[in-house]
Amino acid sequence: MRFKKLLSIFIILIVTVAHSPADEFFPKDNWKDLPNPLASPQAKVGGEMATFAGQYPNSLNYYLASNILTSEVFSAMYDSLLTLHPLTAEYEPMIAKQWSISDDKTTFTFWIDERARWSDGEPITAYDVEWTFQAIMDPKNLTGVFKMSMEKFLPPEVVDEHTIRFTTKEVHWRNLLALGGLNILPKHIFEKKDFNKINFQFPVVSGLYKLGEINEGLFIKIVRRDNWWAKSEQRFQNTGNFQTIVFRFFAERENAFEAFKKGLIDIYPVYTSRLWVNETKGEKFEKEWIVKQKIYNYEPAPFQGFAMNMRRPPFDDIKVRKAMAYLLDKEQMNRTLMYNQYTMHCSYFEDLYSKEAPCKNKVFNFDKEKAMALLKEAGWQVNPQTGFLEKNGKRFSFKFLNRDSSTGKFINIYAEDLKDIGIELKIDQKDFATWMKDMDEFNFDMTWAAWGSVIFKDPESMWASTEADRKSGNNITGFKDKVVDVFIEKQKTIFDVEKRHEICRQIDAIVTSQCPYILIWRINYIRLLYWNKFGTPSTVLSKYGNENSAYWYWWYDEDSAEDLTDAIQKGRYLPGCKASIFFDEEFKE
Repeated sequence: MRFKKLLSIFIILIVTVAHSPADEFFPKDNWKDLPNPLASPQAKVGGEMATFAGQYPNSLNYYLASNILTSEVFSAMYDSLLTLHPLTAEYEPMIAKQWSISDDKTTFTFWIDERARWSDGEPITAYDVEWTFQAIMDPKNLTGVFKMSMEKFLPPEVVDEHTIRFTTKEVHWRNLLALGGLNILPKHIFEKKDFNKINFQFPVVSGLYKLGEINEGLFIKIVRRDNWWAKSEQRFQNTGNFQTIVFRFFAERENAFEAFKKGLIDIYPVYTSRLWVNETKGEKFEKEWIVKQKIYNYEPAPFQGFAMNMRRPPFDDIKVRKAMAYLLDKEQMNRTLMYNQYTMHCSYFEDLYSKEAPCKNKVFNFDKEKAMALLKEAGWQVNPQTGFLEKNGKRFSFKFLNRDSSTGKFINIYAEDLKDIGIELKIDQKDFATWMKDMDEFNFDMTWAAWGSVIFKDPESMWASTEADRKSGNNITGFKDKVVDVFIEKQKTIFDVEKRHEICRQIDAIVTSQCPYILIWRINYIRLLYWNKFGTPSTVLSKYGNENSAYWYWWYDEDSAEDLTDAIQKGRYLPGCKASIFFDEEFKE
């Protein structure tokens, strides 16, 4: 589906011939525009889906604010150069109808589809691609992590109105992924504007959806376009079916859950065990008005943890960071607060391990004795008069930057364990926009950070030393390690995925041992609730996607919606749905 959803999934650089005999053209001659194998032929266009989208964002410009919501909305509005097949993750045409890669893997040429149009009818050209690149690379623009991908390239050469050529400064398996995933912006609309102020005004788009009504702080709507230039393609039929998608905002997930039960939200992924175990009971659930399902698919394993800012004391000291990891009683939290639903993280790349290749990373189980010994080695001593740890006359006190009050119970338990040995933790509560601003500027001591994952891993943005000082980037902890840097450089020119993954496992072992994060827990399926008025494919969600793939594969089923209304009015049961969905069992080619 949209490229960004699969962006992380894959990369096979298939090298071929170009205008020189040594280059290779794509797509291959045998490529055909075929129906999406995951899309249901029963899907119909129309209706609305409302979803919970977290706290209100400070921008919808993905190049300025790279988070899940902006990725979804931005990629729905702006097509990329290439897209990816939903099963094989092989590249397919999008804005670019054809592309070539030179034999030495340094030159990439894209031919723009002459049919590609902006919503105002203007053609999408190579000049739009060039301008998008320039906007990302402009030093005054806060495009952080995207600069890292684009700075590998020289300024592109516009060959003609529909042809653009990129030359890379270095061979890297990621190069085609970076270029192909570029969401192209309209030069004629944005070129005279301050890019850093393009946040909620997108009058001209290229994608299937355009921005609809915005009620600041409450909701944002995107609306399906009738004149999308690619709507006749077979592969896009029966996808992107909702006429309107509503992103509703709540400061707290608990409030969003209450809104969901009232029918103000249609789909609710559950990230809180208590809600999943204790709050999904009663008539609405028992009579199947609300569907409760576990979805097992190939979504790459994300990770989450307490990120420590290694740029400044006290977390610039590895002994202190390890001590902080030993002082978090994750197992007890899992037992007492999360009904043992989670497994403990021991890696930043959980899906690179298996029973046959188990993870051997160092594990930091709760152990106050080890923590106190490490802190003593680091020079922290208890002041007998205050009971606090001190070093050079300064108390061990830090702020935990938090954006979600529902996580406060975990942090408070941690704070009590820290207090027992003389460490003061103060919760610094912020809304999401302020939290993002503080994170972009490294203005934090410790925070709770959760990251999505990818099938084919690229460790550079999060773990390279060169990224540690880049504001608005992914290396939020400021991690620097010379050995890791060597591994990162080595994997850049390796096109064999399994060999790259082996290097990632080596990086993983080093990073885990240095504790930039206190890794916490994960769950290996998606917990999903939704009102029983939608049509879904048999797999419910896509192969690699999370709950957001519902936006693209589900449809509003008028018959089911009427049946639901009637069932509620008469208090009757609806037909039951499977409690668990396993992708491999449901999908048959």
